[in-house]
Amino acid sequence: WLGLKKIYSITKQGSYLLRIELQDWRGNRRHIEYSFSLGGPSTNFTLQLSRMSGSIPNALPEHAELRFSTADRNTAWDSNCPQSHLGGWWHSECEETNLNGKYVTPRSRGRLDRGKGLYWKPKKGRYYLLKSTKIMIHPTDLKSFD
Repeated sequence: WLGLKKIYSITKQGSYLLRIELQDWRGNRRHIEYSFSLGGPSTNFTLQLSRMSGSIPNALPEHAELRFSTADRNTAWDSNCPQSHLGGWWHSECEETNLNGKYVTPRSRGRLDRGKGLYWKPKKGRYYLLKSTKIMIHPTDLKSFD
């Protein structure tokens, strides 16, 4: 994890895309890309997204201000999200996504364990339990790096 302050420092220099790559326990790989903006510390690193493309349904709200929350610095809409789902994340609803949760294998049977693990859950969709995740950014104008 690079850290929010460093990511903010990078992204305030220009326009960037956010790419999230997910792998499930069967070896299936999927991704989604967003155009995005990230606010600084004074906004609790507010994230705004607009879906661009991908092979997985969107599970994060678009055009909404999502604030980064942790158990000790809670700015989520539901005060229990960061504490009950472990790990800091841009929670809008607890059941949507958690890419910074506990590493839970498919053998875990309890609903509470699954909810604390790594998952991607589109609205009205099923949990997509994850073995690995990658979150990457890249400039929208790669020519400027020639």
